[in-house]
Amino acid sequence: MKIAQIAPLIESVPPRLYGGTERIVSYLTEELVALGHDVTLFASGDSVTAAHLVPCVPQALRLNANVRDPIPYYMLMLDRVHQQLDDFDILHFHIDQFQFPLFRQVAQRTVTTLHGRQDLPDLVPLYIGFDDMPLVSISNSQRHPISDANFAGTVYHGLPAGLLPPSTHMKRDYLAFLGRISPEKRPDRAIAIARAAGIPLKIAAKVDRADELYFRTQIEPLLEGTGVEFIGEIDEHQKATFLGDALALLFPVDWPEPFGLSMIEAMSCGTPVLGFNCGSVPEVIDNGVTGMVVNTMDEAVLALPLVIALDRKKVRARFEQRFSAARMARDYIKIYSELQAASAATLSRNRLMPDQINEKRHRASIS
Repeated sequence: MKIAQIAPLIESVPPRLYGGTERIVSYLTEELVALGHDVTLFASGDSVTAAHLVPCVPQALRLNANVRDPIPYYMLMLDRVHQQLDDFDILHFHIDQFQFPLFRQVAQRTVTTLHGRQDLPDLVPLYIGFDDMPLVSISNSQRHPISDANFAGTVYHGLPAGLLPPSTHMKRDYLAFLGRISPEKRPDRAIAIARAAGIPLKIAAKVDRADELYFRTQIEPLLEGTGVEFIGEIDEHQKATFLGDALALLFPVDWPEPFGLSMIEAMSCGTPVLGFNCGSVPEVIDNGVTGMVVNTMDEAVLALPLVIALDRKKVRARFEQRFSAARMARDYIKIYSELQAASAATLSRNRLMPDQINEKRHRASIS
């Protein structure tokens, strides 16, 4: 199958540091290539892939201090994809909904994975207006605000099996918080849980420009004193040790989390997860196997010793069953094939219609 993967341009594929969507695009692309598919990746020029790379900007936009508005670069990229439209069986978009108007005429040859939150009211009329564009959700909970949209399936994220191996380090003496410093991720909850439990906390997280004020005013004061260490952003190689050597990952989110990649990154290392009951969290965590889901801070503090005591080998085994990149690729190939079959059936019907019309006219003329 000839497949185009259209990635965000903010980060490279894979990203050097933080960048969940670009990371997933990379894992999927490499797995599809390994399975023998002809894959083209539209991304920034500093991306690294076994697929055919079409560089749409020289480097990731986040690294270019001269970039103020990313939209012109996406417009140029989409024009380039459209010029090569006939080269692909399936076009897989990971860039929100920019492509809808331009690719509507080939809707059944496209699929759009929704990587972000969908509970924003402005999105409802968009999906009603473009109800022929096939969508993929990354969790079932992500669908709730737009349940009538044109979903082709739900595909959970997956990681390469060897990317983050289980740690053999036995001296685990801290809790981990990984991802992004923002109000909805609730690092303040993680700090409070760790201090209530009397266990050190290490925070490896990115601070976006939009969240700098929140970090300075709400989180930085909480870092004073003992027991909490702020590390900052870490790369893929550092993640294995950071997560693998932790007693547990704290995932105390307070928003409709679409998926939560750091949860399965921890599971890959055999590290259990304590998560709050928001969005996808109950779908990703197998309660009592890979972690526990709680509703309140009091529940979190009480559940933490039980989470830490979970069998790390079983955590890793369940990760392999549910969240491998190979499984993710198979799920997407199934959706691609179904869309391809539907597109072929539509094309066949359209070709038959003129013949059927002529046949009806012929019958009418001789009757």
